[in-house]
Amino acid sequence: MLSEKMLKALNEQLNKEIYSAYLYFAMAGYFDDLNLEGFANWMKAQAEEEVGHALRFYNYIYDRNGRVELSEIPKPPKEWGSPIEAFEAAYEHEKFISKSIHELAVLAEEEKDYPTRAFLEWFINEQVEEEASVKKVLDKLKFAKGSPQIVFMLDSELGTRTPKLPSLLMQGE
Repeated sequence: MLSEKMLKALNEQLNKEIYSAYLYFAMAGYFDDLNLEGFANWMKAQAEEEVGHALRFYNYIYDRNGRVELSEIPKPPKEWGSPIEAFEAAYEHEKFISKSIHELAVLAEEEKDYPTRAFLEWFINEQVEEEASVKKVLDKLKFAKGSPQIVFMLDSELGTRTPKLPSLLMQGE
């Protein structure tokens, strides 16, 4: 059984994951408006993964006899000054999510909630990959600054991304 404090923190994280999906869908819309379909595809795949992360939290809360509590989702921005600015915002957001996951892990350790600490291990590792993935695109965009040819080549590359969804996504853990 989850403590009230842990349940509240897990529900907050679930809502952060839902906001993450909302943010990446907004970024996809921004890139669609620029006719950068590959960038938009990359963001849509990212959004789908975030929905998957939210579902993992949802299932875990119920597996531990908790109750999911959804809160209002803030409206994300819809404009960025450039593709670089959009990916800088995505990178900062992933660092924020990583920090939040780390704080949950600390709370689980403080409460000696070993099942939750074990559950969070997947997210700790996933966030390393999430940050690296966004940073890789950001670095390429910074390198390409001023070169439309490289941006269009990158757009083509990003169009091949498909969401990486966990196989146990819809099942309880």
